[in-house]
Amino acid sequence: MQKTPGVSIDGSVGEGGGQVLRTSLTLSVLTGQPVEIVRIRAGRPNPGLQPQHLTAVQAAAAICQARVEGAELGSQTLRFAPQSPPVPGAYTFDVAEVAGRGSAGAVGLVFQTLFLPLALAPGESHLTLRGGTHVPWAPSVDYLREVFLPMAARMGLDAEIDLVSWGFYPAGGGEIRVRIRGRSGALRPITLTDRGAVQRVWGRGVVSNLPAHIPQRMVDRARNRLARAGLKADLQPLVVRGAGPGAGIFLFVQYEHARAGFTAYGRKGLPADQVADAACQDLLAHHETGAPVDPHLADQLLLPMALAEGPSRLVTSAITSHLLTNLVVLRAFLPIQATVEGEVGRPGIVTVVPL
Repeated sequence: MQKTPGVSIDGSVGEGGGQVLRTSLTLSVLTGQPVEIVRIRAGRPNPGLQPQHLTAVQAAAAICQARVEGAELGSQTLRFAPQSPPVPGAYTFDVAEVAGRGSAGAVGLVFQTLFLPLALAPGESHLTLRGGTHVPWAPSVDYLREVFLPMAARMGLDAEIDLVSWGFYPAGGGEIRVRIRGRSGALRPITLTDRGAVQRVWGRGVVSNLPAHIPQRMVDRARNRLARAGLKADLQPLVVRGAGPGAGIFLFVQYEHARAGFTAYGRKGLPADQVADAACQDLLAHHETGAPVDPHLADQLLLPMALAEGPSRLVTSAITSHLLTNLVVLRAFLPIQATVEGEVGRPGIVTVVPL
């Protein structure tokens, strides 16, 4: 493919992970600007495109008929040039198929790449995504359904996710089906600076192909620990079948003006009580700051904030390097004024003004 003028992105910028690639793809599809990304995941132990990253590339290319160069496993350079606006429709993408083997590559990350372009296209889209539904270092399907989508709906984004089958790390083998109702016009800005009182705490402890006493122990431990902090939680144990064993606990808080979510996964040799403690610790650390927006949601709302029809502002319980890296990519594609008040790992204020 002949090199076309466009946006150049250093894939090792900031935290240097796959988010640089996914945000670049999303913004390239949305704006129609070609992008060249170099040094993709250069600092990672397994640099370059891994199965879930390559799936995201192929998925993004499919919805805008992009011309692509460098789309292969292990590639550290990618050129991506959209040939049309995003086209609504029915699409299926399978991370395991791209990998050529079983893979727990996260379907949530593929969803994040496609969501905004299809949500801002006129028409309805239906996605079938196969791979890891609940894996570390990626938003779980539970988090997307219970936190991200309800908060994004306030800005005018409309989607539903149906969990067809569970896919825990490392086996994967899960499936989700997504319905996205497209729209035209700019998104509504959002202000999340005051969370209000707690209205509800809920969640579930889930295991795949493991004994039923494990999720029960997780939810009992979490319920008791949260109760000691003054939070009454409605928690349910669940046993599911999947391609392999897995365990996790998913906790959510509904405040008057915001939602937040927290996840912890089990692994061989890690007691169920410690899994529950990890999720509770994150929830309580967030709760004690008084901030409405959890660290993951702050990062995920940046792109829609940059596309809104006016200034947006949020207060988060912790600024992350992920968020700061996302801002670098956003500024390369869009004329925005963005400020971050606060330090990494501490509460902070994020303001985004589209210009």
